[in-house]
Amino acid sequence: MGELFSTFGINVSLLIAQIINFGVLLLALWYFLYRPVLSMIDARQRKIEEGVQNAEAATTRLKEIEGERDAVLKQASLSAEEILATSKSRAQEKATQTLADASNRAESIVSNAQKQAEEAKTQALRESQAEISKAAILAAEKILREKQS
Repeated sequence: MGELFSTFGINVSLLIAQIINFGVLLLALWYFLYRPVLSMIDARQRKIEEGVQNAEAATTRLKEIEGERDAVLKQASLSAEEILATSKSRAQEKATQTLADASNRAESIVSNAQKQAEEAKTQALRESQAEISKAAILAAEKILREKQS
């Protein structure tokens, strides 16, 4: 084997030194480069997995929120319809009540006007009777005076 090394011009002590140097370099690279790179890759992989999990959780939460939103919108729509129906019925009741009040007031005004007209008619008849009585008395006096003269 020594002849083989010498034929190719290989120095055995130099080869052993280079093997030792290569082993030291390999250990140094493994310790200072390979392990930190692997730990960075692992950390990055964990971050990516967390990101994927967070995205899935966000998607799930978004679906839940959309479901809640739909339920709230449906409830709000039902409440709005109920309020609208209540408002319409109250408005109808108020309109009916206002119409009834107006009718009662109109009847009251007409009744008062009729009473006042009756009173005015009665008053006019009394005044007319009083004037007719006076005129009759004056006419009777005049006739009596003419007959006496």
